[in-house]
Amino acid sequence: MKAPNTSANPLEHAASSYLRSARHQPVRWYPWGEEAFARAIAEDKPVLLDIGAVWCHWCHVMDRESYENPEVAAILNEHFIAVKVDRDERPDVDARYQAAVSAISGQGGWPLTAFLTPDGRPFFGGTYFPAEERYGRPGMRRVLLTMADSWRTRREEVLESAASVMAAIEQNENFSGRGASLSFDLTDKIVASILKQFDPRHGGFGSQPKFPHPAALDLLMDVSVRTGNEQARDAVLLTLKRMRAGGVYDHLAGGFHRYSVDERWVVPHFEKMLYDNSELLRCYVHAYQSFVEPEFASTAQEIIAWIDSTMTDRAHGGFYSSQDADINLEDDGDYFTWTRDEARAVLNDQEFSFAARYWDIGELGDMHHNPRKNVLYIRFSLDDAAREAGLSLDDARALLASARQKLLAARAQRPTPFIDRTLYTGWNAMAVTAYLEAARVLRLSQVKDFALKSLDRLLAQAWDGGQALAHVIAYADTVPALRIPGNLEDYAFTIHACIDAWLATGSLEYYRSACKLADSMIALFLDRNAAVFLDLPVERAASASIGALSARRRPLQDAPTPAGNPVAVSALLRLEALSGRAEFRDLAEDVLESFAGIVEHFGLYVGTYALALNRFLLDPVQVVVVGEEESASRLEALATARFAVNKTVIRLQARQLLAETLPEALAESIPQIPLPPSGTSWALVCRGRTCLPPIADADALLDALEPIA
Repeated sequence: MKAPNTSANPLEHAASSYLRSARHQPVRWYPWGEEAFARAIAEDKPVLLDIGAVWCHWCHVMDRESYENPEVAAILNEHFIAVKVDRDERPDVDARYQAAVSAISGQGGWPLTAFLTPDGRPFFGGTYFPAEERYGRPGMRRVLLTMADSWRTRREEVLESAASVMAAIEQNENFSGRGASLSFDLTDKIVASILKQFDPRHGGFGSQPKFPHPAALDLLMDVSVRTGNEQARDAVLLTLKRMRAGGVYDHLAGGFHRYSVDERWVVPHFEKMLYDNSELLRCYVHAYQSFVEPEFASTAQEIIAWIDSTMTDRAHGGFYSSQDADINLEDDGDYFTWTRDEARAVLNDQEFSFAARYWDIGELGDMHHNPRKNVLYIRFSLDDAAREAGLSLDDARALLASARQKLLAARAQRPTPFIDRTLYTGWNAMAVTAYLEAARVLRLSQVKDFALKSLDRLLAQAWDGGQALAHVIAYADTVPALRIPGNLEDYAFTIHACIDAWLATGSLEYYRSACKLADSMIALFLDRNAAVFLDLPVERAASASIGALSARRRPLQDAPTPAGNPVAVSALLRLEALSGRAEFRDLAEDVLESFAGIVEHFGLYVGTYALALNRFLLDPVQVVVVGEEESASRLEALATARFAVNKTVIRLQARQLLAETLPEALAESIPQIPLPPSGTSWALVCRGRTCLPPIADADALLDALEPIA
């Protein structure tokens, strides 16, 4: 056996956790950048591009099988310039080369393996290639030698292929299509398309694998509450309940895994992502607002508990990006799963008997690599399990709580899957918004405080106070790193977080930050000729870029996070309602119209667009609650009941009602209204630019909010 390579490659100075994990591989990896491609041009070598993530199981498999293999590394180093990219750190690179490989092979995913010309244009690619031929896939050695030979002997064919792939990327990324009018008919078509894919047996959409699609769920919620659409309501309720009961949910610590490999939500891909849990937290909060089912509130609180305990920098503020699925390549979710003997060793007889029934812990489990391993999921309702065990509901709950704590404590003794402690700007902003919404609806003051602490860190470390917002707030390690400019989503999500922080505190500084960032977003990312936002700054897209980065990408589809264009539109509409700046609404309308002719064809993947369209079509409803007493909290709770995309609830104190302490549109209206005497609590309901007289009575507030549409 050959001695392992101990000399670091050029990734030694990388900051990304994924890149640093490869710094001792025998492949001479370069990070994405001018140096690597300049070397490829100088040496007339093609580029092998590997895109993956620290949480990606098959990325680690390919690293071990191929890139840690000295023979494969020797072939790579001789014939190629090797470039490794962290898809979380460089989503701009990932998105474009995913489109390229999808055009070449019909599928994308991670690890992404692409072969590029020395100037970065893709001509061949795929996902996982084993070291030797198996799984019906060609072996990595053969692929490398074939591609090297093609570059040497069939270069004209390679260059023709690269040109056609670049054309496909341009076409794939340039979503736009005017033609349809902006109306509820367009929303209805998107909703109908989503409901056609609904699985009425197991919940969710499509068959397998199943992803959660939070934006689609929020859209169905908004429509069902506003219009009484029972099919949309039933789809939301069944999906949220089945996901919560399934193995895709962590029944011990809380939080959701990335997706389910089966249609029943039982066996997940075990990695946990901040962005999934942020958006699902909002879904469960919105569902509790709308349907008042305690299960939804408890699920939201458990998601928060997991994020708090595992995914946050409690001392400084900030949300970590992901938790890996596995400890090593020999296991597949072993940290999260249980054999019957493992559970029996932790629990007493009564606890084990009940927990095994409730969570379906059997001799034959769910995992292919170890059939004795069980994914915990709820097979029977608590009522049914209690009845079968001859227990009262209270006794059953107590047994389950005891079993859960013991299993969780035992699991904590296992080696913990790696947590990527990188703080990404956009994902942190998403988490801030989710935490602030949950804090308001569930009345969790500590959750609100941590969200504000995290946003303050984001604004202090990632933003220069002017135009420049970085993609990364901080890396896990203290290695010096290049500052990666923020993309469209970073700006748009941070604007939302600042608006939500203003709603939570009444601090005008957050509102002013939102306006500054919106102006910067427009200046940097708006393609005025096409009336859409690009994911990268327009000037950067127009200048010479490496390879596929020259593609002008206009993000429309939610995959997997909400898409940049509709998120930006919603941010502008929210700011217009507060500031009165008509140009924000006009621009939002232009962007929505730019996609209106094609958007209905994307159904499940344009939930965020449809939500933004509903926000545009509906008059904004603003509820200003004033007071410090419990009666004001009661009014605030009533105002937040029932989720609606066009409704905003603002809690202020009487001293904050001066014109100089309010956003412009509110400053024009609130001080002009005869207000109740100080010391009383009241609510002001404004629809569009019209406000009702102040309301102090709870029933009267409910009546005023009843016609929410």
